[in-house]
Amino acid sequence: MVWPPLGAGLAPPTPSGSRGRGRGAAGHVTPRGGAGVGAMSRRERGPEPGPGGAEAAAEDAALAEPESLDQCLSLLPWDRFSAWLHCVCVVGFDLELGQAVEVIYPPHSKLTDKEKTNICYLSFPDSNSGCLGDTQFCFRFRRSPGRKVSLCCFLDQLDRDLPVYLKKDSAYYYGYVYFRQVRDKSLKRGYFQKSLVLISKLPYVHLFRTMLKQIAPEYFEKSAAFLEAVCSDVDRWPPPVPGKVLQLPIMGVIMKADAQISMALPTVHEVDLFRCFCPVFFHIQMLWELVLLGEPLVVMAPSPAESSETVLALVSCISPLKYCSDFRPYFTIHDSEFKEYTTRTQAPPSVILGVTNPFFAKTLQHWPHIIRIGDIKLPGEVPKQVKVKKLKNLKTLDSKPGVYTSYKPYLNKDEEIVKQLQKGVQQKRPTEAQSVILRRYFLELTESFIIPLERYVASLMPLQKCISPWKSPPQLRQFSQDDFMKTLEKAGPQLTSGLKGDWIGLYRHFLKSPNFDGWFRSRQKEMTQKLEALHLEALCNENLVFWSQKHTEVETVDLVLKLKNKLLQADREHLPVKTDTLKKLQTHINDIILALPDDLQDILLKTGTT
Repeated sequence: MVWPPLGAGLAPPTPSGSRGRGRGAAGHVTPRGGAGVGAMSRRERGPEPGPGGAEAAAEDAALAEPESLDQCLSLLPWDRFSAWLHCVCVVGFDLELGQAVEVIYPPHSKLTDKEKTNICYLSFPDSNSGCLGDTQFCFRFRRSPGRKVSLCCFLDQLDRDLPVYLKKDSAYYYGYVYFRQVRDKSLKRGYFQKSLVLISKLPYVHLFRTMLKQIAPEYFEKSAAFLEAVCSDVDRWPPPVPGKVLQLPIMGVIMKADAQISMALPTVHEVDLFRCFCPVFFHIQMLWELVLLGEPLVVMAPSPAESSETVLALVSCISPLKYCSDFRPYFTIHDSEFKEYTTRTQAPPSVILGVTNPFFAKTLQHWPHIIRIGDIKLPGEVPKQVKVKKLKNLKTLDSKPGVYTSYKPYLNKDEEIVKQLQKGVQQKRPTEAQSVILRRYFLELTESFIIPLERYVASLMPLQKCISPWKSPPQLRQFSQDDFMKTLEKAGPQLTSGLKGDWIGLYRHFLKSPNFDGWFRSRQKEMTQKLEALHLEALCNENLVFWSQKHTEVETVDLVLKLKNKLLQADREHLPVKTDTLKKLQTHINDIILALPDDLQDILLKTGTT
């Protein structure tokens, strides 16, 4: 994909409430996924004299405008903000109340009491973590049911074109936290403790981490007016359109957001994969299997930063396949799902939990797979090989780092990737390069696994010659596990992967997992929509006016109503239909109506669709 810059790298006009926050030259922000841009916003340089200044002002105005009249009509104040964030929260510590939400911005943002409680407890590290100074981490929690989506239709539709791992999470919120704890003798407790939290449906971990690193330190110094100005900046951001490099001005610095997958540079959603997996270096392939199969996993770490990064790394290791179960980068005993996920009355659920409280070492002892992480540091020496440990040896959070499980991997261990990464450590290869190698390895492994499934599912699609404009679109054939297994002998993963092992057993286990269910439902929907689109094209290629002349008025009216419903369905379900096809079908409808008597014309022209 070609990614032209949007808005020529210009910052928007000064938002209200942003005066007096002057800075010197803006710093360089370099989110991984786009080159850094050292820039001063135009509002800080002041008006530019002469024709150039007028031209720049015109460009600023163009940047702030939607791309079409329809979009202009649908965009309301805070809609652009809502495309990126739900709200910004400030969580402080009150001596009487404990953690409390002090500020929610914009003020009209809706959070239920349950959501506020979750945000309060998840925005602070556990007391045992001992996080002094500044700490960044991420959490995820369920949205309360029954809330209406207020985002305008245009921005809401952008999500459909994103890769599955970048789509917004309609049932969950992500919380991106910048926590500060410093000694302050002027306070009764002796410490200043506060978190700035970005609440979003988007899994753009690296982008929001970079944004917080830019704004949080200044917020702790400048407080409320600064936060208002930040939100006003975000409300001027272009929407997260796939396939473009977006210029995102924030308090005088322009960040570039690159939302495409790239093997050369990590993207807005990715974490430092090698750094996260380094403590369990020799077990990466087994962990890939556990995540692929949706097995219950606990990550026990010393701080929320380590737990959240490791959980996010695990979820991303099966990309581009979407991890369809629940995952919690940072989970506490106060979480609203604590009882649900720790009960011993039923088998552990398909979920990945990141925890830091020692209490979980006992509470989650019955879970089948536990990863114990020490302090994550950049490896300066070759990691030592550590055997998989037995679960009975895990008694406290002080147990040695490693993987505690009785799981036997289906595939033989890939020694080549281990040697390649070990060599990188010896040669002091940058951790970014190590992450690229590891990400490519996981990508190729996942693709080798999923390609046979893609090939078989594509064969369930009816032939195009079976599509008749005068019949309903044909149905997809049923998925048969036995038929799929028969295809693996000649068209299995051995065509693209040299790994040996029990691939058949791995597929049988995967077909029972939530990840298969989510993947297959998604492919089913795509193919059903494709059939509907092909059916629309078949209708457009018929001489419908000629057909209507040979049939009764009742049949013709019925055809018009069905065609109108087809157009509505194409718009509602975002069917993959060319605009010209929809225009052609609308022309057919108009021509048929004009050939009818005047009284029927009036009725049909006024009649909507259902």
